[in-house]
Amino acid sequence: MFIRRLPRFEYHAPVTIPEALELMVRYGEKASVFAGGTDLLVAMKNREKVPEHLINLKGIASLKGIRFDEKKGLTLGALTTMAEVERSTLVKDKYRPLWDAVTMMASPQVRTLGTIGGNLCSAVPSADTAPPLMVLGASVKLVGPKGERSVLVESFFRGPKETVLQRNEMMTEISIPKPPDFAAGAYLKLMRRNALDLALVGVAAYLRFDSNKKICKEAKVALGAVAPTPIRVFEVEKALVDREVNESRAAEAGKAASVVCRPISDVRASLEYRCSMVEILAKRAIMEAFKRVSS
Repeated sequence: MFIRRLPRFEYHAPVTIPEALELMVRYGEKASVFAGGTDLLVAMKNREKVPEHLINLKGIASLKGIRFDEKKGLTLGALTTMAEVERSTLVKDKYRPLWDAVTMMASPQVRTLGTIGGNLCSAVPSADTAPPLMVLGASVKLVGPKGERSVLVESFFRGPKETVLQRNEMMTEISIPKPPDFAAGAYLKLMRRNALDLALVGVAAYLRFDSNKKICKEAKVALGAVAPTPIRVFEVEKALVDREVNESRAAEAGKAASVVCRPISDVRASLEYRCSMVEILAKRAIMEAFKRVSS
């Protein structure tokens, strides 16, 4: 496919959040903000987007970094790259579903550029970080000229490439609560290739057990790439709570997930295939989460 050069634009490099917001207000719909640019710059070359002004957020130090507080939990700056999340032993040890997701995303080169905030704000149904963050109870902080607000990740998406972000509003950080005891999760992804591919199906599961690690007290399951937005599957979660988790019950949960999903048929996979894979991956993700709790 022929890709053209970037169209002409005026470049801006703010170093503070107020400076960035002022530029967003000044140029309005003629401007686009970016950090890694892995989605936006490709769209510009394809002339899907032709902003007259580009506002680069990379120079804003307060939007970067991984921080952990024993009471509040984990905070990821919106400009934290996938590579930084991948290298974090804290994320790997305490927030394993998210670590699972970033290790399977794109290429090492793209993970070095792409940011976790950008992956969420792109709002594509196959965004890999969305299902893990949903089951981990994550929220995002959105800041605009009228102030700031917090939105759960599961409430952030409105449709394909649509979010609750208002005009002149930007994401500044992602917050994930401290994980409870006797809990673990997993994220599994089906791709046509073993790497460098979008998800045909993505499933995240997170389970919390009693102190004996036998009875599931809380369950969260989220799906990606099988509906207009990433979705929680509450029917599956209810079927697991206050019960022992085993192969049979996980299989039943997988069947329930395959009924709830709403995939499309396209050149990459059919609706029927995606539904059948939801059933299989949901079972596997639930059993992997159970295995991690038990180990």
